[in-house]
Amino acid sequence: MISARTKAALAAAKARGKKLGSPKGAEHLRGLGNAEAVAAIKEKADRRAGDLQGIMGELMAAGMSLRGMADELNRRGILTARGGAWYPTSVKRSLERVAVGG
Repeated sequence: MISARTKAALAAAKARGKKLGSPKGAEHLRGLGNAEAVAAIKEKADRRAGDLQGIMGELMAAGMSLRGMADELNRRGILTARGGAWYPTSVKRSLERVAVGG
């Protein structure tokens, strides 16, 4: 029953003109196998973490918590590698990427 209700709700939303799924889709991954697609996503995240290393260092030097850093990055309009908002966990993972890669 859950599956049927979910499918009906998605169909109704689509009928109302709601765009479903990721706005980017998987266009950037077309033609890649799963391992290659995952590697491409990780590489992009590594580059983004490196690009933000200076800002992250500045926020850490100011003594900000992960939550504070996420709030500040969002306030500045800085997006994650996938174009989303920052959360404490995403800040932590970005910091770990820089530490591992650097």
